[in-house]
Amino acid sequence: MRLSSLLILFVTFATAALLSLVAASLSADLIEETSSTAVERELAENNMDWAEVYAEGLQIFLAGVAPTEADRFRAVSAASRIVDASRVIDNMQVPATAAIAPPRFSVEILRNDAGISLIGLIPKNANRTQIINDLKEASGAQNVADFLETADYATPAGWRPAVRFALGALEELPRAKISVEAGRVDVTAMADSAEARAALEHDLMRRAPKTVEVNLAISAPRPVITPFTLRFVLNEDGARFDACSADTEAAQARILKAARAAGMEAESECVIGLGVPSTRWAEAVEASLAGLAELGGGTLTISDADVTLTAPQGTGQSLFDKVAAETEAALPEAFALLAILPPAPQQDDDASRAQEFTATLSPEGLLQLRGRLPNEIARDTTESYARARFSSDTVHMATRLDETLPRTWPFRVMAGLDALSLLHNGVLQITPEAVSVSGNTGSTEANARIAQLLADKLSQTDHFAINVTYLEALDPLAGIPTAEECMANIQALQNETKIAFEPGKGTLDASADPIIDELARQLEACPDLRIEIQGHTDSQGRESMNQALSQTRAQAVLTALQDRRVLTSGFVAVGHGESQPIADNGTEAGREANRRIEFVRILPEGAETAEAADAEGEANEAEGAEATPSEATSEAATDAATEAAPEASTEETAEQTTEESEVEGQPEAAAEAPSTENAAQNDGEETEEQ
Repeated sequence: MRLSSLLILFVTFATAALLSLVAASLSADLIEETSSTAVERELAENNMDWAEVYAEGLQIFLAGVAPTEADRFRAVSAASRIVDASRVIDNMQVPATAAIAPPRFSVEILRNDAGISLIGLIPKNANRTQIINDLKEASGAQNVADFLETADYATPAGWRPAVRFALGALEELPRAKISVEAGRVDVTAMADSAEARAALEHDLMRRAPKTVEVNLAISAPRPVITPFTLRFVLNEDGARFDACSADTEAAQARILKAARAAGMEAESECVIGLGVPSTRWAEAVEASLAGLAELGGGTLTISDADVTLTAPQGTGQSLFDKVAAETEAALPEAFALLAILPPAPQQDDDASRAQEFTATLSPEGLLQLRGRLPNEIARDTTESYARARFSSDTVHMATRLDETLPRTWPFRVMAGLDALSLLHNGVLQITPEAVSVSGNTGSTEANARIAQLLADKLSQTDHFAINVTYLEALDPLAGIPTAEECMANIQALQNETKIAFEPGKGTLDASADPIIDELARQLEACPDLRIEIQGHTDSQGRESMNQALSQTRAQAVLTALQDRRVLTSGFVAVGHGESQPIADNGTEAGREANRRIEFVRILPEGAETAEAADAEGEANEAEGAEATPSEATSEAATDAATEAAPEASTEETAEQTTEESEVEGQPEAAAEAPSTENAAQNDGEETEEQ
C-alpha cells in the first residue's frame, strides 16, 4: 500500500515536469517567432531587405551584407527598436572598402624679416634637404624652420614644377606667403608701390611654367595723393577723366556712376588713395559733375577742397549763373567753388600771338625752348631748371623778353616743364589764356599725374588742357620680350652671321666683337633668361682635346658677355666636344657645321608642352635617373638637327642657334679626312683643324 502511494506521487510530479517543459518550449518558440517576425517587418519597412534575421532563444541575430557601414548601423538600430538592444547580435558584413587615396600634398612657405618657415606635407621621395638648401640660396636666409611632414606616396604630376617656380618667386619676395600644390601655386605678398606691384606681377606671370596654375594676390599700400585731385573734361570729343581720385571703393563706384551720367562712355577707374580732404569727397564730385553735365561741356577740376568749374565759351549767362548757384549750394561744407565763364574770343592780333612760350621735347630727348619770358631772372631760372630736369646737353634755349606778360607766367612755365618731363615726347604751350600739354607716353598714369601736378602748382583761375596719348610701344613693362621672343631674336642673329675663333684656339677672333655686342644688347632685354652656351667641335683629333677646346670656346663667349655687363647669373658654359655632330664629319662642309657654338634655353621643369615628357620626368625621378632640363633640351635639339640638313637645323630647333666659324682660306688639303697611318700626327696637329 505504501509503495503504490509513492509511485502515484512520483508519476504526478513527473507529469507536471513534462508538461512544464512542453509549455516552456512552446513559449520560447512563440517568443522567437514573434521577435524575428517583428524585426523582419521593421527592417522591410525601412528598405533593408538585404538583412537576414533569425532567433535563438531570446537573442536576435542579424546577418547579410550591408551596402555600407552606415546601413549596417541603421539595421542594428531598427532591430533595437523592437527588442532590447542587448538581445541583438550583429553578424552582418560590409564590402571591402577601396584603397585609401593618397593625401593632398601641399606646402606653405612663409617668409619675413625673421626667416622662413615651411609647413605642410610632402612626398617621402621628395628631396627635402635640397628644398631647404634651395630656399636658403634663393632668399639668402639661414634661418629656415622646417615643420614638414612626409607621406610614403608617389610624387603627383605637376609637383616638381610648382615647387621650382615657388622657389624662384621667393627670390623677389622678401615678405610673402606661397602655397604650393601639385600644378598650382598661390602667392600672397606686399609690394612697396603700385608700380612695383605691376612689375612684380608681370615678371612672375612671364616666368610661370605652362603646366602650373599661378594665382597672385599682391597688394600695395594705398598711395598718398597730394593734392587729392579729380579732373573731368566734357567736349565735342566726348567725356573723359584726366585724373580721378577716390578714398574708398564705394566712393569710386559713386564717382564713376556720376561720370557715366555726365556722358562718359569709355571704361575708366579712379586711384584709391589716402589724403582725401573730406569724407564727403564723393558727394562733392557728384554735385560738380551734375553741374558740368547741365552746362553741356567744359572742365571740372577739384584739387583738395577747391572746386573749379569752367564752362565752355558761348554759354549763356543765365544758364551759367543758375548752374553755379545750384552747384555751390549742393557742395558739402569745406568745399569752395570757383565758376569760370570764359569771355568770347577776341580778334587775334600780333601782340596776342607773340605772348606765347613753347617747349618741344623730341623722341631723342632734345628739348627746345622758344617764345617769351618776362625778364632776365625768369630766363636764367627757366634755363637752369630745364637743364636740371632734362639734361644739360639736350636743352636749346631761344627766348625773348617781354615785360607785359602775366604775373603768373614763370610759375606756369615751371609747372609746364614738370609736366613735360613725364612724357616721352611732346609739346608744352603757354598763352595768357591757358597751359596746354600734349604728347606721347609709355605710362598709363601719366595723364593723371600731369593733371594732379598742374592742379597743384597753377592757380585756381589758370586754365589748362591735357592731350596725352598712351603708346604701348613706349611702355617699358609691355615692351619686355618673352623668353621665346628672346631666343627667336638670338636665332635670327645667328642665322645671319657666326662667331669666329682664332684657328685651333679658344680665343675669339676680332671679327666676333660686333656679333657679341649685338648679342649683349639683345640679352640685356631678357634679364631672367637661363641659357646654356654649348661648345662643339668636329671629330678630328683626340676626343679629350676636342672636349677641352669646346669648353674653352664656350667659356670665352660667356666671358665676353660678362665683359659687356650682361647679367649672366643664369648662364652656364658647357663643352660637348665631338659628341653631338649635326652633319657628316667626312666632308669639310660637315666639319665646319659641327664646329659651332649653340645657345640653348634652360627650360624650367614642367614647361615641356608634351605631357609625355612630363610623365617621363616623373618616372625618372622615382628611379633616381632624373635628367637636368638643359640636358633634355639639348638632346632633343640635337636629335632633331641630326635628321636634317645643316641648313634646316636652325629652323627645326626654335630654342637653339648654332654659331662657329673657321677662318676662311684654309688649304684644300685640310678638307680631307686624316688617314689611319697619319692618325698619330693628326693628334698632335689637330688644333689647326679645330
